[in-house]
Amino acid sequence: MLGTGRKEREQELAQLLADSQARVAQLEIELRGWAERDPVTGLATLERFRMALELELRRARRHGQDLAVAVLDVDDFRALMARHGHAAADGVLREVGRVLEDETRPTDVACRAGGDEFAVLMPETDLPGAAACCERILRALEGSRAGAIEGISVSAGIAIYDRAQAPSEALGEAYVALDHSRRLGGHRVTAGPASEGAETAEDAEQRDAVSALAVTLLERDRYTGEHSESVLAMVEKVAHGLGLDEDEVERIKAAALLHDIGKVAIPDAILNKPGPLTDEEWKLMKAHTVVGERILRAIPGLGGVARIVRHEHERWDGGGYPDGIAGEEIPVGSRIILACDAYHAMISDRPYREGMSHAEAVQELTKGAGTQFDPAVVEVLVGLLYSSRQSGAAPAAAAHAAA
Repeated sequence: MLGTGRKEREQELAQLLADSQARVAQLEIELRGWAERDPVTGLATLERFRMALELELRRARRHGQDLAVAVLDVDDFRALMARHGHAAADGVLREVGRVLEDETRPTDVACRAGGDEFAVLMPETDLPGAAACCERILRALEGSRAGAIEGISVSAGIAIYDRAQAPSEALGEAYVALDHSRRLGGHRVTAGPASEGAETAEDAEQRDAVSALAVTLLERDRYTGEHSESVLAMVEKVAHGLGLDEDEVERIKAAALLHDIGKVAIPDAILNKPGPLTDEEWKLMKAHTVVGERILRAIPGLGGVARIVRHEHERWDGGGYPDGIAGEEIPVGSRIILACDAYHAMISDRPYREGMSHAEAVQELTKGAGTQFDPAVVEVLVGLLYSSRQSGAAPAAAAHAAA
């Protein structure tokens, strides 16, 4: 009996030892896995990406297959981090990592290449296929949200591996393409070698589309079209006054020109009604920001502009529409357009009322600072309008003189 008890204890100890060894082995596997993962995004590390790149390049050479690589960079990341802080910036990086995992295949390898740069390896993928994948990623990020930050803008560059190239050479070509995307204002994909400073067909299409929509708005309702042009003049000055970078200013200018484009879907009887709107009519009128966003999102590369247009009637205190977001959750372009739009609307004569005086309109802006309007935007706008009047401009022309 004593021998039997000892044997059982020895078996138990042996089982415990085996379980411990198995657990240690599992922990080693997990630790190796974590060592190959970026701690912020959970994506592969750059070292793991390079190993996969060498392996896939050898396979592509052996079997004569295509191999694509893309590098992506978050637009204006430093400004975003300065405005929202490191924690919010890490949230943006995590969201980019999530979208990359969702929008790529199991055979692809996505990594964080460092800072706000990412890379994606796409085996058996040609240039059109890689471009389509990157466009999907850009669209998904446009509609994403990371905490208070709504919509993430990235630029991308793509290269196809020539089987005679070393991995570093083709990766360098992808970075050249990425730099081209950045020079053209960001939020776009450049595939293959790009000429220095050359305008792509996509850029020309975007420019033509914006111009065509502006003409459509002017023809549809002359007041609305001319109003948008006047608001554009003020918006540009305010954006510069707030110290925004040139890419952001250009995006906001496009949104200012087209901020009322959704009104093309509003019936004339409502748009030109010489009296107060009913509740149902007002509901239709308020939908124009969402309609405008939908129109602009149909044009590749205008996702950032579309987001500004959607939110141009949000209030600083959260009481606006369509989403009721507040404060710095509202895109800065939307906050600028709201204040400039309100000022110009207040001083303009309409069929159902006379315009306010410049002094009355400024008083309304000041009164609404901190509730309807961003206080910083109002401060810059009022300063610009005051400077215009000091230079001798008439009150009714102050909106144009601000330009």
